[in-house]
Amino acid sequence: MYFSTAGIETAIWVPPLVAFVVSFFTSMGGISGAFLLLPFQMSVLGYTHPSVSATNQLFNIVAIPSGVYRYWREGRMVWPLTWIVVAGTLPGVFIGAVVRVTWLPDPGLFKLFAAGVLLYIGLKMMRDLRKQSGRNAGKNNSEKRFQTLMKNWRSDDVTSRPSTVTGFNLRRLGFTFYGESYEVSFPGIFSLSFIVGIVGGIYGIGGGSIIAPFFVTFFGLPVYIVAGAALMGTFVTSIAGVAFYQAIAPFYPHLSVAPDWLLGILFGVGGMAGMYLGARSQKFVPARAIKWMLTGIMILTAAKYVFEFFK
Repeated sequence: MYFSTAGIETAIWVPPLVAFVVSFFTSMGGISGAFLLLPFQMSVLGYTHPSVSATNQLFNIVAIPSGVYRYWREGRMVWPLTWIVVAGTLPGVFIGAVVRVTWLPDPGLFKLFAAGVLLYIGLKMMRDLRKQSGRNAGKNNSEKRFQTLMKNWRSDDVTSRPSTVTGFNLRRLGFTFYGESYEVSFPGIFSLSFIVGIVGGIYGIGGGSIIAPFFVTFFGLPVYIVAGAALMGTFVTSIAGVAFYQAIAPFYPHLSVAPDWLLGILFGVGGMAGMYLGARSQKFVPARAIKWMLTGIMILTAAKYVFEFFK
């Protein structure tokens, strides 16, 4: 099947199948899978126009609601954290879209930029994982309690909702999650979300997708808490991103800027099923395994981009 906007030809079953497999695993860490679908589209399918970023965000719009629904259904959405992520990443996505079409339309430079982002996050996560020792015993015990409680938790038992907000203002956000208390800086989360929003807007992943590794490494939040907020942030900012790319397309007639709607929807349909099952399975997978999975994917993808740039 030929996709005119992308300028590529592939079997109609390939996009949904690839998106399903990718999203099943990445959604466990609060990541939609768009950051892996972009290199697949560029390196395997040959889709290198700037519009690939918008198509990637269209995938998010279609695929993410099923995963968010599952996290919400099980009471694992910390809504104040979610809305801080959205408020921070949203303006950054607009800035990132302009940077993408104005200064990074060349596929080679774009790949090098993407490699730098992924490599930095991946190496930092690897360092943090290797440093974990006895000082994290409490956190490991908390995760074990989480595993036990989730196996016995019933979604229709409203009194057992796992997350509770204990304080929320312009300075701090406090909440509990299965009896564990957490407190984070409002300005810190907002500022980080804004920067990540710019990066996400350039890369075409909505911004929220790379929030998860940052929150885990910089703020020490468990991946179980971050996942739902990151996915919801990605969903909202992806809507804005697709709309913005579509709106600015007439101003760049020499470039393919608007998304390939059919290709994005096909990816999204597969991702929808993968995210729902991944979100449902996350509670049975150790957080450390999820973190190592994300780390390995990021470093390998970054290495591939660097190799392609210099070869």
